[in-house]
Amino acid sequence: MAEYKAPLKDIRFIMNEVFEAEKLWASLAGTKDSVDMETADAILEEAGKITASLIAPLSREGDEEGCHFEDGKVTVPAGYRDAFKTFSEGGWAGLTGNPEYDGMGMPKMLGAQYEEMLYSADISFGLYVCLTSGAALAIDAHASEELKTKYLPKMYSGEWNGAMDLTEPHSGTDLGMIRAKAIPNGDGSFNVTGTKIFITGGDNDLSDNIIHLVLAKLPDAPSGSRGISLFLVPRNKVDENDVVGENNKVTVGSIEHKMGIKASGTCVMNFDGAQGWLVGEENKGLQAMFTMMNYERLSVGIQGFAAAERSYQNAVAYAQDRIQGRSPTGVAAPEKAADPIIVHPDVRRMLMTMKAYTEGSRAFSTYVARFLDISKFSDDPEQKQHAEAMVALMTPIAKAYMTDRALDTCIAGQQVFGGHGYIREWGQEQLVRDTRITQIYEGTNGVQAMDLMGRKVVANGGKLFELFASEVATFIEAESDNQAIVHLLKPLAASVERLSDTTEYVIKAAQSDPSAIGAAAVEYLDLFGLVAYAYMWARMAKVAAPQADADEFYDVKVKTANFFFARILPKSVSLVESIKAGADEMMSLTAEQF
Repeated sequence: MAEYKAPLKDIRFIMNEVFEAEKLWASLAGTKDSVDMETADAILEEAGKITASLIAPLSREGDEEGCHFEDGKVTVPAGYRDAFKTFSEGGWAGLTGNPEYDGMGMPKMLGAQYEEMLYSADISFGLYVCLTSGAALAIDAHASEELKTKYLPKMYSGEWNGAMDLTEPHSGTDLGMIRAKAIPNGDGSFNVTGTKIFITGGDNDLSDNIIHLVLAKLPDAPSGSRGISLFLVPRNKVDENDVVGENNKVTVGSIEHKMGIKASGTCVMNFDGAQGWLVGEENKGLQAMFTMMNYERLSVGIQGFAAAERSYQNAVAYAQDRIQGRSPTGVAAPEKAADPIIVHPDVRRMLMTMKAYTEGSRAFSTYVARFLDISKFSDDPEQKQHAEAMVALMTPIAKAYMTDRALDTCIAGQQVFGGHGYIREWGQEQLVRDTRITQIYEGTNGVQAMDLMGRKVVANGGKLFELFASEVATFIEAESDNQAIVHLLKPLAASVERLSDTTEYVIKAAQSDPSAIGAAAVEYLDLFGLVAYAYMWARMAKVAAPQADADEFYDVKVKTANFFFARILPKSVSLVESIKAGADEMMSLTAEQF
């Protein structure tokens, strides 16, 4: 397998040139004094080095060894503990953390690029880091000052890890069914009891403590999701001097035996009267949890395309080296027995598709991270409100579309390798296995599609969608005289019109057909994702085109944009036809007829 190389030039192109991070950060009250491009560039450079040299070499061996569960404790594969210590000592665990509690305070646009490199190196390792960051985010936003002061500095330093505990054996997406209970102790703390499953990083030996964020219900809580509260429950008790002591009645029932991400311990967690503290208000745990959920769902999308980036790097290296057959346009390597397979159109099709989706995902994830930064750091109420609306609209697409296309890309990379792609030594099959989970956790992609179609589009009559459509229309109008990309603007406009028409169709259909939303949801998310990526590629082409003649890097961007519009965007036509077929045929069989 080729060694991972952080794509720093591509990352800087997206962050600095396409989305003008420096200009954005200078305009936001919360970032103008805390980050500049010199600092950001130094962070990117170091992140590229540490992920490629320290973390990436762990990935394959970690997959082979996996986590161990013995005597109720989880241990990580060889090398992970030392690497995590080195990583944490560099301050990376607190990169985007609140500076008031010893975090570095970096914006999400920068954090997203760092996460990509981390996940490309090894998703399993990255999960320990990023779930801790997510848990810290919820604590910072909703916990009491006492809890923040006690727990955040240790989480930012990497001394303590974090985990989210939502799912129960009988309750997955429908969290209103959870049975975990929290009984008040009369001293401000609660006794939390219940079992949670599929808890990523629920236990490990990387740090001295695990800080669990647990959803549970109080004795007099309303039924359903309106009665859920959020509790901070440390695995081990912590005294007034922050010394970690005895177990807090938080134990591991077992670890899951998984298809992928085997170096990440996924646990069944038992809470048997564990002492915990309320985070946020009673019965408003989901609101507190969803503070971090938008960040976590974007992070899962980044996991997907980060693995796809590594798959692409591997596939390109292999295609340039592996010889098989001759070029259809004539012998390319007469000194060899055959030509490298990169000469073949079908291999080019796979590589170009991988490249177009992966770079489109990088742009889209940065686009969403930009809105997260505005919503968090702006002091302009109107600007914040718009950014929050765009985050709400785009998050399900970021999670689902990026991971769906990531799996496609990892499989395409495996296919480029042919038989070697099926063999463990080459690493491609691990990327397929690791990426598969990204379509499932943090809300399956079908659930994301229902969220987009039902809550974010139909429920408000398409008002959120109009924010996106208006932005793209403004871009098209502004660039209407730009001859370098005018050939992209017409198909972009047509695709937005197609999406707008389909949006109106589903909104109308939902008024009389209760199955209309569910029947259209997945194809609608795919359609929206395609159009959003077309917008991303048009924006990239706008920046690259003026420099394409003089610089090969920009020439490649323009050519990839042309490929996306010519070979991938036309899929939007068939998606519309599928959506407009309606729900009748889908719902025609009785349950017994399956």
